[in-house]
Amino acid sequence: MDFFSRKNRILLKELIKTDFKLRYQGSAIGYLWSILKPLLLFAIMYIVFVRFLPLGGDVPHWPVALLLGNVVWSFFQEATLMGMTSIVTRGDLLRKLNFSKQTIVISAISGATINFGINLLVVLVFALLNGVHFGLHWNLLLLVPLFIELLLFSTGIAFILSTLYVKYRDFGPVWEVVLQGGFYATPIIYAITFIAARNIVAAKVLLLSPISQIIQDMRYILIDPANVTIWQMINHKGIAVLPYLVPILVFFIGFAIFNHNAKKFAEIL
Repeated sequence: MDFFSRKNRILLKELIKTDFKLRYQGSAIGYLWSILKPLLLFAIMYIVFVRFLPLGGDVPHWPVALLLGNVVWSFFQEATLMGMTSIVTRGDLLRKLNFSKQTIVISAISGATINFGINLLVVLVFALLNGVHFGLHWNLLLLVPLFIELLLFSTGIAFILSTLYVKYRDFGPVWEVVLQGGFYATPIIYAITFIAARNIVAAKVLLLSPISQIIQDMRYILIDPANVTIWQMINHKGIAVLPYLVPILVFFIGFAIFNHNAKKFAEIL
């Protein structure tokens, strides 16, 4: 079935609206949690990693860089976790209707994308209050392909995880542990220069992760060039381009794995 058919587009729209409404159903302040949650998490991280354990080195506007890194990681975490459980959660729908199964995973990731957009606005406001000057640079447009890269990587992983989760629910806690480890292995609460000053090889390896590369590129473009990117850290261009290619590869692999198993989902569930 064509994913882009009118039927699937209507279903996708309704799923996104339903998921977003149910997310804050029964909450006293409702949709405001989309803004308050990242701010509260940032407040904790700010106190610990800016005031007591400053790991930002001499990077200008480090609190803004910290918030941006947290917002990017939160999107990746939410998109992959929600995407992983989406097929199982919508098991009743799969048994009743005949439609493109990718729609369910895409709807979960779309919800995370809405939150990311809201959180990014919070980052921009906080950056202005912190004295960051954006100017009228065309470089800001590079944030768009960087988000597309993030979206492809997250979607590819979500396709793989959702397929595995239908058969093996153990992947739920396993992926949560992987995410916890990935958080500390990504330059979010610390500057990459902080690691480079102690072990340059470790810093280069960390930047080979697509998420690390995306965060550093966004920080470089949006906040300050003092945020070192993979192009400044690794001289070999063939190696430096790898984290940009991995998301594309992961997306197509994930899409192929998902499509190969999609017809069996309703039967297994």
